[in-house]
Formats: sequence, structure tokens, C-alpha cells
Amino acid sequence: MAGNTFGKLFTVTTFGESHGIAIGGIIDGCPPGLEINESDLQVDLDRRKPGTSRYTTARREEDEVQILSGVFEGKTTGTSIGLLIKNTDQRSNDYSKIKDTFRPGHADYTYQQKYGLRDYRGGGRSSARETAIRVAAGGVAKKYLKEKLGIEVLGYLSQLGPIKIDTVDHGTTNTNAFFCPDASKLEALDEYMRTLKKEGDSIGAKISVIATNMPVGLGEPIFDRLDADLAHAMMGINAVKGVEIGDGFAVVEQKGSEHRDVMSPQGFKSNRSGGVLGGISSGQDLVVHMALKPTSSISVPGETIDIHGQSAEVITKGRHDPCVGIRAVPIAEAMMALVIMDHLLRHRGQNADVINTTPIIPGQAI
Repeated sequence: MAGNTFGKLFTVTTFGESHGIAIGGIIDGCPPGLEINESDLQVDLDRRKPGTSRYTTARREEDEVQILSGVFEGKTTGTSIGLLIKNTDQRSNDYSKIKDTFRPGHADYTYQQKYGLRDYRGGGRSSARETAIRVAAGGVAKKYLKEKLGIEVLGYLSQLGPIKIDTVDHGTTNTNAFFCPDASKLEALDEYMRTLKKEGDSIGAKISVIATNMPVGLGEPIFDRLDADLAHAMMGINAVKGVEIGDGFAVVEQKGSEHRDVMSPQGFKSNRSGGVLGGISSGQDLVVHMALKPTSSISVPGETIDIHGQSAEVITKGRHDPCVGIRAVPIAEAMMALVIMDHLLRHRGQNADVINTTPIIPGQAI
């Protein structure tokens, strides 16, 4: 199975299935000398892990990461970093009744057709369980970016079903189970999710993620544009069906005089481009939004077919997230950090000796 590696210089390869013994990964290309340990990575893993609130799956995984290699005496050595997270709360019997039927909206049917067989336990390799390793790897990138360049990557829930946020207070995001930066919406979110769970249904969500204190010049046109790689990274997250950079699809209704981010010696006066011009970072905040579909793992009966092509009805039992978008926040942060880290090393490799007399203007005009 190809497609398990992400990045070109800072690469992450993952392995493992939802109900297998463990999931794991290899990071290649991490610069030596970065102080790192399991607790640095555990912070974001604890934000992503299941069973932390009534709004997520009841599956309880501690998601304790082990660093197997590439770190000596608390510092990265420049060699491959091995990561491992053991699965401890699998209930494969929950899926025995649907092993011969395909859940509509899932990868069951496509995996069966592509490989001629599939691991039906929790979706196997197609499960979002795999993203825990991405979060761990992203933790390495996030620490390097913050310590070396002051870059911070911040994600949040910007919409759940019909409920949209009005304000963004990053200090509020990690104080609630929704990763919502708007405290005024928490009561409405709670009520909505309680009703949804009683109905046995699910809902989609919109996640936003930004990177602050970005340098100018990251991105490799033409095909490896920074925004193209960001879109690639976000679309690689389970359940993501749409990605926007900056104003995204809102640009359809904007005029050129309105959309362009005018510049002055004091800095950019707007950021509708999302921090990318011509595929290269402008020094403004990177801004990415993504839409995640509602999971099809619900108790509401649905029409489907079985492995023999016959009509069937499916009711998915087991433990599932009524809104997969909630736990996607730390995953989106990790993927953005991996993209930035990879492009930082690529830029350094080609352009370290570039001398530019043009002054760098602030990302936002004061």
C-alpha cells in the first residue's frame, strides 16, 4: 500500500490499523540538537485522544507515545525518530455483524474493491485512529518551529452544524471540549450535541487553523506551492471534504480592488490571501479552513449492499464520534506544522545564501 509517507525533506511515514496491536511512525529529516521527549508530544495527543468528553467516542485510549529511536540524552540526533502508540481498548466484536456489509459513506467498499479484502474492525487503516501518529510527529515540528522561529500553529472549531462562532479568543480554545474560541457559543453547542446523540445521528464541522509569525519565502512553485501542499495535507485528514486558503470561496463575490491585500511600508492592510502569494509565504499569518463531513458510523438504519452485491440494511454499533470535526483540531495543527517544517528545510537548502535588499514589511499594518 503506497501513500504512507508525507513530506520531502521532513518526512513522516505511518503504519498500523484501528484494532491492530499498535500504530506507529518514522520521522526522517529532523535536524539534530532539538530537545524533545514524550511529554512534549503527549500534550497534543491528550487533546486528540478519544474518551475525553461526552461529545466524542467512548473508546478509551491513553495514546501514550513512546520514542523508540532518534533521541539521545534528550536531544534529536538527526537520525530517524521512531514513534509507537499501543492500542489498548479495541472491541473488534462490535464490528462482527457488519463484516459482510459496507457502511455507506465509509471506505469499506472502496478498500474491498481496491485490495480484494479489508480489515473491517473499525475501518482498519482507513480509521482516524492513524492520525494519532501524525499528531505526535506534528508535535516535533511544532516545537522546532516555535523554538527556532517563534512560529505558533493554532487551530479551533469555527462551525459545528448550523452554529458559527462570532469571535476568536485563542485563550478560550483549549478550555472546553469543543476547541471553540467563542465562549458565548458553548451552551448552544452542548444543547445541539445532546440532541444529536439522542437521535443517534452525526454532524459535520468546520475547522480553522492559523500559523503566526511566519517568515517570508516558504513555498516551492510551481507544483509544490505552499498553499497547494497545505491543501494536500488537510485533504489527507479523514473526513475532510473541502479546504479553503484565506477567504477561500468567498473570493467569488469579491472584486479585485477588494480582494488584493494592499501593502504599505507599515505592512499588509488585510490578509484575504491567507498568507500565501504565488505559492510563497508572504509573512502574514497562514490561514486555512476545512470542512469535515458527518461520520456515517451512526445507529440510524441505512440502505447498503453486502459483499455479494445484495441489498442490505446497516446499523453501525460500537463507539463513534457524533462529530469527528471536534477532535480534528490538533490533527489539523499537526499537518500544518509538518508542511511548514518541510518547506522551511527546503527553503534553507536552496536559498540559505540569498541576500535581499528589499525590506520585509510586517504581516499586518500597525
